[in-house]
Amino acid sequence: FAQSGIFYTPTLLVAYGGPWAENYFYETTEVHESPKMRRFMPHNVLDEKTLRRPWFAKEEHVFPKLAASAAKIVRAGGNVGVGGHGQIQGLQCHWEMWALESGGMTNFEVLRAATLTGARAIGYDQDLGSLEPGKLADLLILNKDPLEDIRNTVSIRYVMKNGELFEGDTLNQVWPKQKPLPPLWWWKDDPRISSAQ
Repeated sequence: FAQSGIFYTPTLLVAYGGPWAENYFYETTEVHESPKMRRFMPHNVLDEKTLRRPWFAKEEHVFPKLAASAAKIVRAGGNVGVGGHGQIQGLQCHWEMWALESGGMTNFEVLRAATLTGARAIGYDQDLGSLEPGKLADLLILNKDPLEDIRNTVSIRYVMKNGELFEGDTLNQVWPKQKPLPPLWWWKDDPRISSAQ
C-alpha cells in the first residue's frame, strides 16, 4: 500500500466494522455545554447531534485497530491524511487526529497527516501544509503544545487566514483591524451566549 504512492484518508469517525468513533468522542468529551460550540453552532443542531447518543463498551470500538493499520502505512513510508464526512463542524478534524493517535501514530505524524500530507494529496503542497517562505500563511496559533498531548489541538488562541488574525474562541478580528464577529442568528435564542464575546 505504501509503495503505491496513493493517499489513504481513513475517516475513522465513521469507519465500518463497529461503532463509529464519533460516538466514542461524544461519550468521552463535553460537546453540548461547550461555550465555543454553542457560539458557532445553532442550539437545535447542537442538541440534535449531541444529545441521546448511543453508548458502547470501550472494547467494541474498532477505530484504534483501524488507526493502527494507518500507522503501519505511515511507518512504511505511505501517505495517510485526515478527512471526514462533516460529522460536527469545529471538532471533526480534531477527533480524527485524536483517533489516529490512538492507533500508535506519534503526535508529529498525526499533525503531518493533518497538514502537509493533506496538502500533497490535493496537489497544493507548494502553497499549503507547512510553514515555508512563499507559502500562504493560513495557520492556527495554539495555547498548548499538541506534540505533548494531541488533544491540545483544540487550544486555539488565534486563527490567521488571508492575512487577517482572529481570536480562536470568538472569531473576532484582531489584526489588521479590530472588529467583532457579526452576531449569528441563533445567539438571540441562547441566553448563555453574549454577543459581546
